[in-house]
Amino acid sequence: MKVSAVFKFRNPEIRALHLTWIAFFITFYVWFNMAPLASSMLRSVDWLTPDDIRLFAICNVALTIPARILVGMALDRFGPRRVFSILMVTMSIPALVFAFGDTMMQLLISRLVLSSIGASFVVGIHMTALWFKPKDIGFAEGFYAGWGNFGSAAAAMSLPTIALTMYGGDEGWRWAIAQSAVVMAAYGIYYWFAITDGPDERAHRKPRKAAALEVSTWGDMIKLIIWTIPLVGVLAILVWRIQVMGYLSATGALIAYLVIVAIVIYQIVQILRVNIPILKKGVPEDDKYPFTSVAALNSTYFANFGAELAVVSMLPMFFEETWGLNAAAAGLIAASFAFVNLVARPMGGMVSDRMGNRRFVMLCYMFGICVGFLMMGMLNSSWPLIVAIAITIFTSVFVQGAEGATFGIIPSIKRRLTGQISGMAGAYGNVGAVVYLTIFTFVTPSQFFYIIAGGALISWIICFIWLKEPEGAFDDEYYVSSVDRMIEEQEIANASKTT
Repeated sequence: MKVSAVFKFRNPEIRALHLTWIAFFITFYVWFNMAPLASSMLRSVDWLTPDDIRLFAICNVALTIPARILVGMALDRFGPRRVFSILMVTMSIPALVFAFGDTMMQLLISRLVLSSIGASFVVGIHMTALWFKPKDIGFAEGFYAGWGNFGSAAAAMSLPTIALTMYGGDEGWRWAIAQSAVVMAAYGIYYWFAITDGPDERAHRKPRKAAALEVSTWGDMIKLIIWTIPLVGVLAILVWRIQVMGYLSATGALIAYLVIVAIVIYQIVQILRVNIPILKKGVPEDDKYPFTSVAALNSTYFANFGAELAVVSMLPMFFEETWGLNAAAAGLIAASFAFVNLVARPMGGMVSDRMGNRRFVMLCYMFGICVGFLMMGMLNSSWPLIVAIAITIFTSVFVQGAEGATFGIIPSIKRRLTGQISGMAGAYGNVGAVVYLTIFTFVTPSQFFYIIAGGALISWIICFIWLKEPEGAFDDEYYVSSVDRMIEEQEIANASKTT
């Protein structure tokens, strides 16, 4: 697929791509609508403190983790069109509550619920996989993700101006956030009627069970259980932070910990209920897939997207304090990390499409992340600012290119399970963000960059050992197993009965 293809708006798949990245752009615009207005919030709300804003920042990524898993299951059952539309409309409600909240608990809970909007990413990934062929999927999903992620940068650039010029006063931030919520709800309604789940009704293949990811062997089931535990278990970090800041009693924290344990146990039970009957019956050889590849991609997204979310949160202050810049200049320089998304992420998918070996591309990108953050860890005030900016951009190219390469592989692992696999890998990005943001509170920026580099190196080792080159990763059509055909024939028969 050539870059010029994205301007062929009459092609159904290109139209679907543009409709979907716009939806993703709007959801990310709303998701990150607090950070650029944080100073305005502190000025207008006298009972808010900087520590409260930092707590909201962690809340802003917390529920994205379980939401991506639930949304992944819903995707495979109901299709991305319905899920995306409903997600945009329903998430506009907590956004409005946050905009006009006048108590700490209203702001805290609404921000926590709104963090579920981060699950929008996997919806578009699934929709794009339904519209594009394997040989083009890397670039298509990289283009989708690059422009969608740009929503966070667009929020940073536009929301303060909107709050000041359109509404003015100390309460302008409230109306700016509310406006973004209304736009998202309106586009969610439009999206429902503007697009279909793939070029035909057979494009969306449902898994046999949506309650948990299907696996191919008993060993893979054990691995799935192990990799599932951190997805909800990491929320214990958020509970601990809320308790430490005094917003949750010891009893409340204990209840929250017990709820987290209960959810983890429930997920494990669902995995067993779904997979034990399938494994006892026996999985046909042509329907098997390597879960180790899923685990490897979980680790890459932890190390790349998790690092991106964490670094974007601390980079402006790093430049401001290290080189003595003012806040505006530091913010503009730090924004280069997000701006690179427009080129780096589609490029990562395109390189994955054209190199003929998606595994090799993934390994190269993860190694580049490791080198980039090692160099950032060496930065200090003795380095010329222009060199520091160049190293930051270099690192960002690899970070976001790796994100594109990750989701260039996922649809080819097992297309019928793309929603669930995308949900799990995407959730690990937020697990990484929560872990890295928590670590950052205990270390210096230089140490932080070294730690992220170490995470990328560990992911590189996991990929080197576990990641397999997907079967049919560059074919004109996705690989269809005997079970896929059986499900497709059953769906056709059910459709004919209803008509």
